[in-house]
Amino acid sequence: MGVQKPTTIEEIRSYLESNLGKKIFIRANQGRRRYLESEGVLAETYPKLFVVHLDQSNAVRRRSYTYADVLTDTVQITIDPQSANSR
Repeated sequence: MGVQKPTTIEEIRSYLESNLGKKIFIRANQGRRRYLESEGVLAETYPKLFVVHLDQSNAVRRRSYTYADVLTDTVQITIDPQSANSR
């Protein structure tokens, strides 16, 4: 997530809001050492969660995650610095 990791939910939210429209890589812990890795575009932010539009062609085209998941490292995000802001 860059040099300094955000330490509050509000910092995570403002960080993600400033990167809307950029490509994002997600690694979500699903328990028992299983992870769901996906990539897509950071589409929307809401007061409690954010939405990612996935690049995959499978049935699920959108996923939502909470800021608390990012804070507790249940979800790890990496934003592609090379991607252009599409908004």
